[in-house]
Amino acid sequence: MKTFGSDRIKEEVILVARFLLVLLFLIFGWGKLTDYSGTVAYMQQVGAPMPPIATIIAIFMEVFVCSAILVGMFTRPLAVLLAIYTLGTALIGHHYWTMTGMAHFEGKINFYKNISIIGGCFLLYVTGAGKYSLDNKLGL
Repeated sequence: MKTFGSDRIKEEVILVARFLLVLLFLIFGWGKLTDYSGTVAYMQQVGAPMPPIATIIAIFMEVFVCSAILVGMFTRPLAVLLAIYTLGTALIGHHYWTMTGMAHFEGKINFYKNISIIGGCFLLYVTGAGKYSLDNKLGL
C-alpha cells in the first residue's frame, strides 16, 4: 500500500496530531480552572452529577491529562482515559436527543464532535506518542 510520503514525516505528524487533539481541551480546561464557580454553575445547568466533583474531574482531565498527552507522557493509557471521559461528556453534556430547536442542532454537533475526538484518541492509543515525546525519551 502506498503511503503517499507519510512515512517521511510520520513523527512530525504524530506530534502535531497530539497537539491538535488536546488543544480544545486545554483551552476550555483553562477556562474551567480559572472560573471554578462558573464551571460548577454550568455543570449544574447541564445536569452533571455532583457538579463540584464533576468540575474537578473536568479540570483534571482537560488540563493535566491533556498536558501529559501534549508532551507525550503515558500517552497510550491517557488516550484511552481521555476517550472514556469524552464519551461521558458527550452523554452528559450533549444529550441532543432531549433537546429541541437550535439547542438540538448545537447539541448534536457537539455530541458528534466528541465522538470524532474519541476516534483521534483511539488512533493515538494505536500509534503511541511518537519520537518527539517523553514516552520515547523514557523508553515507555
